[in-house]
Amino acid sequence: MRHLPLILKNCWRNRRRTALTVLSIGVSLCLLGVLMAIYHAFYFAAPPPGTELRLVTRNRVSLARPLPQYYGQKIRAIPGVREVEIEQWFGGKYIDDRPEHMFARMAIEPDKFFIIYPEVKIRDEQKKAFQQERSACIAGKELAQKLHWNLSDRITIKGDIFPVNLEFTLRGIFESDDVWMKRSFYFNREYLEESLPRDSRGYVGTFTALAASPDDVPKIEAAVDGQFRNSPVQTKTETQSAFGLSFLAFLGNVKLILLGVSSAVTFTILLVSANTIAMSVRERVREVGVLKTLGYTSGTILAIIVGEAVTISLVGALLGLGLATLMTSAVRSMPTFNAQLETLTIQPSVAALCLLVAAMIGLISAFVPAFGASRISIVEALRSDE
Repeated sequence: MRHLPLILKNCWRNRRRTALTVLSIGVSLCLLGVLMAIYHAFYFAAPPPGTELRLVTRNRVSLARPLPQYYGQKIRAIPGVREVEIEQWFGGKYIDDRPEHMFARMAIEPDKFFIIYPEVKIRDEQKKAFQQERSACIAGKELAQKLHWNLSDRITIKGDIFPVNLEFTLRGIFESDDVWMKRSFYFNREYLEESLPRDSRGYVGTFTALAASPDDVPKIEAAVDGQFRNSPVQTKTETQSAFGLSFLAFLGNVKLILLGVSSAVTFTILLVSANTIAMSVRERVREVGVLKTLGYTSGTILAIIVGEAVTISLVGALLGLGLATLMTSAVRSMPTFNAQLETLTIQPSVAALCLLVAAMIGLISAFVPAFGASRISIVEALRSDE
């Protein structure tokens, strides 16, 4: 630490080069921080409250393939299951295909929906009207505000997956902390079933089960899939959080993509830092000789040069983390159907890892040229000056 003033002074001996290096590392660490924050949010963040007790059962082959409706009764009979609800993606078109008119349209069972999702907030009279009227529907408050819907409005959805056009009356507007639900539209599945041809009835997109306790969740997962393992239509059961992450698979191996890009960014930062330190060391051969004549050992010279590189990298990392914080804040304000992205932030663990990566980059990039410089003798230093 007694050489820290010298290290800090040497960092700014070529201010333009140092400033450009700090800026380069800062931008790279910003990208790295955002990628690591996304990775942490997807794969390490705690599930939103309420989702830890919910499980989703779908067709093992594909989400696009339905399940027989009678599976619900068998799932309900499994020990630890409090309730089971049918949820069917309807799709369809509202007015036109413009992005502002795109939202989730789900057929559900109104008598079970509020048991499965107790966190949904809706007025009792609206809830009762929704449950009693077959063609009633409810919508998330954010969706209703976006489309300027009011209670008793008539809403028509034109079918695409299902060959029917359905007309609804908006009977309730609910509030929810879930990013998906507050932008979704729900209606009675029986209304859909009655509108379909007879040979198209009795099939289900997914079942959502509510477990009695967190300890029952893994048992229910294994029991449901085990029960239908030898059936013509096999199932895949997973927690609601895992089910949400499964949609990322449509983009490819997201985990590998994030790790690959992060590795490329880290390698790029390493090259930038190594080039800067190598240039700095070549310009200071005579200085190394002077330091040795003053009694500085090779180890001390090595520590000073490496310390300069680590300091520059850490300053760049702090700049990058500041930029990453601004970027994650911008991502949180963007429209998204992914709950993890809506709460995206630079966690302390992510910040600590970025600083560690920056320190390691400074150490690795500077060690070889610094070691070579520390081994230069006084005679060699004087000859190089000539």
